[in-house]
Amino acid sequence: MESSSDKQRVKMVVVENGPLKITGRVILKDLKRDNEESTDYVELCLCGRTRNKPFCDGSHEKPE
Repeated sequence: MESSSDKQRVKMVVVENGPLKITGRVILKDLKRDNEESTDYVELCLCGRTRNKPFCDGSHEKPE
């Protein structure tokens, strides 16, 4: 069972040939649209092939 301090702790893991996985209390800010949202899990694209930047959409798994 996760404690509240575990949820506040941010953990970032770089997946080999995959995304940057971030867990914990994360606040995403979109400065262009002046909005923000909070989440406990996000995957950010590192390969540059996603169609939903900056989020991973699994494009790294597809052949080029």
